[in-house]
Amino acid sequence: MHGWLNDAVFYEVYPQSFQDSNADGIGDFDGIVQRLDHIRDLGCTAIWINPCFDSSFYDAGYDVRDYFRTAPRYGTNEDLRRLFDEAHARGIRVLLDLVPGHTAIDHPWFRESTRGTRNACTDRYIWAAPGAQDAASPYGSIRGFLCGISERPERAAINCFATQPCLNYGFGTVTEDWQFAADSPEAEATRLLMQDVMAFWLGLGCDGFRVDMAGSLVKEDPGHVWTSRLWRKVRAFLDERFPDAVLVSEWGDPAEALNAGFDMDFLLHFGPSHYLDLFREHPYFAGGPDGDIAAFTAAYRHMAEATAGLGHICIPSGNHDMIRMRETLTEEQMRLAFAFLMTMPGCPFIYYGDEIGMRYGHGLLSKEGAYERTGSRTPMQWDASTNAGFSSAPAAELYLPIDPEADRPTVAAQRDDPDSLYATVRGLVALRHAHPALHADAAVDFLYAEDHAYPFVYRRDAADGSGESLVVAINPSPAQASCPLRTRPGEAVHVIGGAARWQDGTLTVPAGSATVMRA
Repeated sequence: MHGWLNDAVFYEVYPQSFQDSNADGIGDFDGIVQRLDHIRDLGCTAIWINPCFDSSFYDAGYDVRDYFRTAPRYGTNEDLRRLFDEAHARGIRVLLDLVPGHTAIDHPWFRESTRGTRNACTDRYIWAAPGAQDAASPYGSIRGFLCGISERPERAAINCFATQPCLNYGFGTVTEDWQFAADSPEAEATRLLMQDVMAFWLGLGCDGFRVDMAGSLVKEDPGHVWTSRLWRKVRAFLDERFPDAVLVSEWGDPAEALNAGFDMDFLLHFGPSHYLDLFREHPYFAGGPDGDIAAFTAAYRHMAEATAGLGHICIPSGNHDMIRMRETLTEEQMRLAFAFLMTMPGCPFIYYGDEIGMRYGHGLLSKEGAYERTGSRTPMQWDASTNAGFSSAPAAELYLPIDPEADRPTVAAQRDDPDSLYATVRGLVALRHAHPALHADAAVDFLYAEDHAYPFVYRRDAADGSGESLVVAINPSPAQASCPLRTRPGEAVHVIGGAARWQDGTLTVPAGSATVMRA
């Protein structure tokens, strides 16, 4: 594991919605550079930029058309290199979003692959035996097939949207003569090609990658055995050539991902983590009677035991694929959610705008394949100027509409307000940096995490030899709540909404509060 991750706090930048620098209505690299000080001042030490390679943009950049060039709407390769340099000058590392499982349908590789005569790209994608016009897939790992689109009689497998043909990393279980084994030369050639892509951007100053659909590469791969072997080979390549490079997976199962060589894996809206129980579906941090933290902590314990010493489990405030946190939590409840995020192990991720409580945009038409996710991808709200400071383009030309409400939250309105959500988040990030017991590798022990009950209490123990231990007590419910706590905690080092009190073996936590105390 990379030492800097132990104290890392990440910020996710959706580039087309972050900051427009040239008045075309779409965010860009220079715009990100203009706002790096905001990310630094918040206390974040790394950013993840959503896909920025040349793309057809049927799926917001997750349909890559050229892995070696940036999308012109964001800027040039040199503009991205400058972004790396400017971020590094501020102590911020940068991860790019890598999409290794599929390309755009109009990628030159795929166009070559569709030709009826053999060429270098013939086997670069998965082509099934001819099946007339049958686009349905009997395989759980293949979404469907494209039929009648080329000189070839075969059908092209797709990974997600119909515009995203699968690259060929082989099959873990081969049942048909058109399927390549996961260790075939054809499958290995695709891995080597993706390593070339990674080396290219690492050489220009990138610090690593968040990997899209990381567990999906090898098809029909029970237990992801062959996919894990593939990623361990990639990790070995990086360790030899780029030992400081970080890999974060969109896998949703840390036990598999970290054992496959990733440094970190997210808890997500899919997978076994009960992540949705926290902030979105009957969210615990809404403080209602349906809130249940017990299932989450049970799953977390299991994952932590299975990944001990291998890497980090990341908990995000949200991302571009989820409804915004503010849709299901009030700003006051979000303060407690952030208290949790910044005091748990692993590396926390802040989705752009969550630090000011940006709202989900209702009633928007689907943009670039976003569907219901479109409302979570609206432009960042910086100030009270035209278009909330995002762009000087006419409103009709913006990538997506700005929140039209007069009371929309902005950075400028919250930056100097000590009672703002932004101030709360910034204070919690600073708290995390200041205490080894809150770093990524510090142990966690859930002291009180009962089914449909409040408060939520856990202890963090530093792993750096300092001996520091902290107890965190959070009560999102509208009434004070108590639980047994055998040992009297020490002084409070951070309080939101009222300090917890201990007496005679019982800890009482005020309604809507969070307290971080010395153990």
